[in-house]
Amino acid sequence: MAHPVIQFQILSKEPDATAGFYSDLFGWTVRADNPMGYRQIDTGSKEGIPGGIWPAPPQSPNFVQLFVAVDDVAGSVKKAEELGAKLLIPPTTLPEGDEMAVLLDPQGMSFAMTRPAKR
Repeated sequence: MAHPVIQFQILSKEPDATAGFYSDLFGWTVRADNPMGYRQIDTGSKEGIPGGIWPAPPQSPNFVQLFVAVDDVAGSVKKAEELGAKLLIPPTTLPEGDEMAVLLDPQGMSFAMTRPAKR
């Protein structure tokens, strides 16, 4: 399997204000009508990748995170850790069935690996 970047996430200390800014600037539609209240972004285009907005943890700055598709989240986490990554959120199944884990790469950049649920 290739490992494409399939989603972006903006983590913000003020997610509602961030959603308002990008909605006003680009005309994006932001919805939070899902089990976790995740602010899903619809850019209005079939080009590009989907994204969302989530509250940034209190100890971190605002940042953008990429989600990379993998076949085996746990196996990919193990390989990443062997290569020097630090696990932040262990493999977790989300309410809609996607599986994900969040790590820091050896340089301290946050990224996620995900296995989308079959829909």
